[in-house]
Amino acid sequence: MSIADSFKQFLTNIKVPNHDQIELRYGEITAALNKEFRDSESKTSNNLQVGSYGRWTAIKGVSDLDMLYIVPASLWETYKDGGQSKLLERTKAAIKARYPRTEVYVDRLVVRVLYKDFHVEVQPVFEQADKSFKYPDTYSGGSWKITKPRDEISAMTEFVSEKNKNLRRLCKMARSWKNKHGVGMGGLLIDTLAHNFLRDTTEYDNKSYLYYDYMSRDFFKYLSELPKQDYFAALGSGQRVRVKSNFQKSAKKAHELAIAAIEAAGKDNESEKWKKIYGKDYPDTVAKAEAAAERYGHRSSEQFVEDLWPVDIRYPLQIECEVTQNGFRETLLREFLRRRLPLRRQKKLRFFIDSCGVPGDYTILWKILNRGDEAFRRKCTRGTISRGGKEITETTDFNGDHIVECYIVKDGVVVAKDRIHVPIE
Repeated sequence: MSIADSFKQFLTNIKVPNHDQIELRYGEITAALNKEFRDSESKTSNNLQVGSYGRWTAIKGVSDLDMLYIVPASLWETYKDGGQSKLLERTKAAIKARYPRTEVYVDRLVVRVLYKDFHVEVQPVFEQADKSFKYPDTYSGGSWKITKPRDEISAMTEFVSEKNKNLRRLCKMARSWKNKHGVGMGGLLIDTLAHNFLRDTTEYDNKSYLYYDYMSRDFFKYLSELPKQDYFAALGSGQRVRVKSNFQKSAKKAHELAIAAIEAAGKDNESEKWKKIYGKDYPDTVAKAEAAAERYGHRSSEQFVEDLWPVDIRYPLQIECEVTQNGFRETLLREFLRRRLPLRRQKKLRFFIDSCGVPGDYTILWKILNRGDEAFRRKCTRGTISRGGKEITETTDFNGDHIVECYIVKDGVVVAKDRIHVPIE
């Protein structure tokens, strides 16, 4: 398979698979609100799909869907003075009447509708003369703020044609990377930075799939060299897009991995190197684990979180590991690795959540994966995903590369993840 075919298949693999279901939900919510505000049951009028789905940059696993409902202008006088909460509550009641068994609630700016595999955030708005929208904010007694999603959608659409459709594809690939590595970047930030990258270069104006290896490399280099700041100006609208956590270090690692993948062009491990960046949706080759399985007659039981839950990373998470022996604390694992000290057997490892940016209630999942010949020989590859608390304890029983991953699940979606690599000699 050529590099062009590989990236083409990769983008096919990450397409949103439940498009029809999403459109159905959008239509039903719209009909409920049109019935409430206009005595109509149109499923298409007076709404605007926004966010990554509305910009056509979403990928499979997308869980955070956004929709504006345009309230009749004649109602502005009713709600303009302190009526923010009332408008949101009326919106909620109309949707709840349509979905009595679905959880629907007001969350400061929006009405959240929680379905099984995704949720829709509905924002009632008043359209302005310049095509922007006023939306209600219930914080500190209430206020009206401005959003300009049409400008963002237009900028995306125009730029896609100028850059040979590369912008949306790059946005989707970047989402796969951030989900693979647990990079807490919002969708609008990804789209903005991908837009800025292609805006500042003509290298890929006429290129397509054949050059997506180089485009990946250069994009991650671009991200890694951006200054650390609290926000960027969104494409099209210029409104502030908040940076939830720094992404430069992860981008630098991805740049290094992309260089290694390009150097492996034509070799048996080429695809495996790209999978280290983009995850299991990148087209497969024969993995080393399969060769080991044939030798020792043991197949890996590894589970992949994206096969069990939708993955849409939106928040930062950091796990740490404390290394002890005979009850004596030695140091954190990252210090071992930074100082290039060997991690020997018979040590106790305490993995714990050091920081988590996910608000409210959530579920914690852990995965322990043993790699290498010794793991297969002992038939102890593990790799199942299970619930746990804020910390787990393991021991260094045998040599090899080991991976510990932690996932945060909120409302049925994996919204944060982190991993630690544990090399035992």
